[in-house]
Amino acid sequence: MMEADILIENCSEIHTLKGPDRPRRGDEMQDTSKIKNGALAVKGESILAVGSDKEIKRDVEAEKIIDASGKTVIPGFVDPHTHLIYSGSREDELAMKIQGKTYMEILEEGGGILRTVRATRKASKQRLLEESKARMDRMLAHGTTTAEAKSGYGLDKKNEIKCLEVIDELDKSHDLDLIPTYLGAHSLPPEFERSEDYIDYCIEDVLPEIADKDLAEYCDVFCEKGVFDVEESRRLLKKAKQFGLKARVHADEIENIGCSKMAAELDAISAEHLVKTDEEDIIMMAESGTIGILLPGTPFMLMEEKYAPARQMIENGMAIALATDLNPNCWTESMQMVITLACLQMKMTPSEALTAATFNSARALDRPDIGSLEKGKKADFLVLDIPNIDHLPYRFGVNLVEKVYKRGEKV
Repeated sequence: MMEADILIENCSEIHTLKGPDRPRRGDEMQDTSKIKNGALAVKGESILAVGSDKEIKRDVEAEKIIDASGKTVIPGFVDPHTHLIYSGSREDELAMKIQGKTYMEILEEGGGILRTVRATRKASKQRLLEESKARMDRMLAHGTTTAEAKSGYGLDKKNEIKCLEVIDELDKSHDLDLIPTYLGAHSLPPEFERSEDYIDYCIEDVLPEIADKDLAEYCDVFCEKGVFDVEESRRLLKKAKQFGLKARVHADEIENIGCSKMAAELDAISAEHLVKTDEEDIIMMAESGTIGILLPGTPFMLMEEKYAPARQMIENGMAIALATDLNPNCWTESMQMVITLACLQMKMTPSEALTAATFNSARALDRPDIGSLEKGKKADFLVLDIPNIDHLPYRFGVNLVEKVYKRGEKV
């Protein structure tokens, strides 16, 4: 008999996501390796065993037994694109959008990103810690157990480093694991008139110190018309790779200026947003292995009709993940809401959306030890108060998470 610390038994369904040890593509996204009437055993911080209720009860003794009758167990959600660290809010801009103003028009009038930059620069590190922790608490309560966190609301060396240090402190003190990304090239700050000069500043002044202090694992850039063009983005990301940072790219969100192609050429781990991506771009990313991170909450909050072409991506064998894009323009801490939008607006099936929000999103952060429920992997999992996975997108606007486990501990 195996000895476990915890046994979750009588589960209506367990979606283990066991399968190929690489990002899932095409029809693979539909297979969540579901076990009906299953059980899950945990030892320490890791999964000891998972299988049918009958098999696990026969082979495992546990100190603590939890009855999950009528419940569904899945891996913890992994959110691979957030702008977690910021101060202030922009709720009044919603009325501007309702009246027809575009994202770029609001930005040009001093709102949007630059408004949040002003608030974040003024905020002390303690205030940023408190505001960001409150968001993390809500993320965890809604089932997110690991998330990427970008800087990008400082836009100068002092404040970008301040934001990255906040990410580091929160990662060490909170149950939710954070993975840091330097997004200095998020917008042109008011101190600079030319974007190429600001990219020089990021490369020459900011990147070396961030690398020296080991404050970021990734470097991202908002590659977009009117922000940073393809060559500026390429130059920054190539230099970041020389400093040991891996590349990710905001691409094809508002216009397609070739950013996703550039991401594929650089072997970026991910290209993110991809609302305006075409079939040629999709094929390039599928061939390069760049994962598309889709953010349906963003066009939803911008009240746009067009969403990323998820079905076309899946049909062309491109790996895709889902994320919240948590920021003052798209303020949601719920991956459950993202799954609903993915199914309703991008026509993904519940199983495809679950794969994209767990296994593939873990691979979009280069974290092979999470995202599925397999022996030896971290025991990051959720007990959902639903009998099957189809309820996830179906019952929207409420929290369906009953229990969250992180490294084998209920949090």
